[in-house]
Amino acid sequence: MEEKELLPHLFRTEYRKLVAVLCYLFGIEHVEIAEDIASDTFLAAAETWAIKGVPENPVAWLYTVAKNRTKNHLKRNAIFEQKVASEVRYSMEKNEEIDIDMSPQNITDSQLAMIFAVCDPLIPSDSQVALALNLLCGFGVQEIADAFLLNKEVVYKRIQRAKEKLKEGRIRIAQPGVSEIGERLETVLTTLYLLYSEGYYSISQNTTLRKELCAEAMRLTFLLAENNHTDRPEVSALLSLMCFHSSRFEARTNANGEMVLYEDQDESLWNRDLIDRGAYYLARASAGEKLTRYHLEAAIAYWHTHKEDSPEKWAHILDLYDHLLAIEYSPIAALNRIYALAKVQGKDSAIRDALQLNLTGNHFYYSLLGNLYTGIDHAQAVAHYETAVKLAHSEADKAILFRNIRRLESKS
Repeated sequence: MEEKELLPHLFRTEYRKLVAVLCYLFGIEHVEIAEDIASDTFLAAAETWAIKGVPENPVAWLYTVAKNRTKNHLKRNAIFEQKVASEVRYSMEKNEEIDIDMSPQNITDSQLAMIFAVCDPLIPSDSQVALALNLLCGFGVQEIADAFLLNKEVVYKRIQRAKEKLKEGRIRIAQPGVSEIGERLETVLTTLYLLYSEGYYSISQNTTLRKELCAEAMRLTFLLAENNHTDRPEVSALLSLMCFHSSRFEARTNANGEMVLYEDQDESLWNRDLIDRGAYYLARASAGEKLTRYHLEAAIAYWHTHKEDSPEKWAHILDLYDHLLAIEYSPIAALNRIYALAKVQGKDSAIRDALQLNLTGNHFYYSLLGNLYTGIDHAQAVAHYETAVKLAHSEADKAILFRNIRRLESKS
């Protein structure tokens, strides 16, 4: 990785770990101090590395600086030391320095405790998700706004109100108990699902594939699956879904970085180990009686790891989409169902259902119509693709649309 890309990469992967560990240590009421120390650590890295160069172990350098800045803060702020240092989870002798544990296990424990803390029922679920994405996952306010299709100011206010609620409630950051898991697991899984989706279908940046975010979402979900108290069927279902999607990472872009549509992907590039792992977690998810969106989406993703274009495959996928829309409607799921419907009942039937959706602000909607009209009415197909281009956010999406337009124009 080039030096100019290293610090932004480390900010994405390490900032949230520093915040989680410091909040775990001090409590959620001091979250701003934790954020300030983490931010100052990265500011010091930017200034120091520009002069002296990148250290041999950049992550260890960041952790050391964060520890030192935390200790310095405690020493120079007597009030903070009196209120916080006496309450932190590590017992200390009078002259003993506070232990800031940046071990992998404590980072893991801190993040798991943190995500359940910010998903406390004291605050509304939409604010819970926004705060979790901000603190635990390192999302900026603009990225969260894009993920929810909301105004940036709305997201900022949600995060600030959520922080105040948690402070007022004096919510402890601790390993979750059985009752907390029952109350908050759904919100936790929604957060991880959105984190993965941001990596897989990024809106706020001009790339559709951000493997690092997806890997982090999978890692956090894996933590839930490996914890005896949080190992639930819906957790396995979400992890299965992530494995199936991630198995096709390498096939989703070509040598020029352009997106490759599913039907054009080179199956030899699919990761069979991840497909097998996805099948394993999907089998684990079958335990119990609760059927969630993650079960159904994982099953749909499973069928997409079978490249053959058989009627049986698409009939299964269509049936799964029908069940998914029945338990939790979403515009994207409705659009994807139309594609499966075209495979099963033909394009004419699919066009009729698609037009009823009338999702005129969504570029995927017009892209789908362009696909459906291809081979039926090329002028209509081109017109829909051109509308999709105007609505598309990422350059990768636009490149696919322009490619489809050129194919149609070459046949005219």
